[in-house]
Amino acid sequence: MVMDIFLLCMLITTFAMVAAKRMTALVNGFIGESLFLFFFTLTLGLRSAHAELLMVAALLFIIKVIFIPYSLKRISNKIKAEEDLGLFINPMVSIFISGGLVYLAYLFTRRIISMPGAIENAAFFVSLAMILIGIFIMVSRMKALAQVAGLLVIENGLFLAASAVSGGMPFFVEIAIFFDIFLCVTILGIFVYKINRLFTHIDVDKLTELKG
Repeated sequence: MVMDIFLLCMLITTFAMVAAKRMTALVNGFIGESLFLFFFTLTLGLRSAHAELLMVAALLFIIKVIFIPYSLKRISNKIKAEEDLGLFINPMVSIFISGGLVYLAYLFTRRIISMPGAIENAAFFVSLAMILIGIFIMVSRMKALAQVAGLLVIENGLFLAASAVSGGMPFFVEIAIFFDIFLCVTILGIFVYKINRLFTHIDVDKLTELKG
C-alpha cells in the first residue's frame, strides 16, 4: 500500500512538471518525483533486505534530489535564463495529452506484460508512463534546460523499471548509470552556458532561423 502511494505521487509530480510554466516549477516537480523515487527504492531495499538497493537509494537522494536540481537552478541563474519555458503546447492541452500517454502505458502493461506481483505491474506501468511523458516534455518545450528535465524524467522512469521489475540491477551497473547521469548533466550545463554566451538565448526554436 505504501509503495503504491509512492508510485501515485511519482505520477502526480510528473504531471506537475507537464503543467509547469516556469523553470523553477519544473525543477521543483523533478525534485518531488525523484524524492518519491528515493522513498520507493528505500522501501524496496528495506523489504527485500537488499543492501545494494539501500546504497543506490542513498546515491539517488544525493544526486537526483540535491545535486542535479541545484545544478539546473545554478545554470539557469548563471545564464540569466527566462523563467518562461517557451511552450509549443499550453499546459491544459499538455495534461490531456499526458493523460492519453498514461492510458496507453496502462493498456500496454495490462495486455502485454504479465508479472507475478501487483507492485511490479504497477511499477512498470508508472515507469512506462514517466518515460512517455518525459519524451513529450522534450518535444513540447523550447528551452534547452526544460528538455534536459524531460531527459531526466525518462531516466527516472528507466531507473524505476529496473529497480522494481528486475529486483535491482547489479550494483556496479547502477553506479555506472549514476555516473553517466552526473556527466550528462555537467556536460549539458556547459553546452547550455556556451550556447547562451554565443547566441544570447537557449531557445532551441530559434535554430530554425539559421536555415539558408
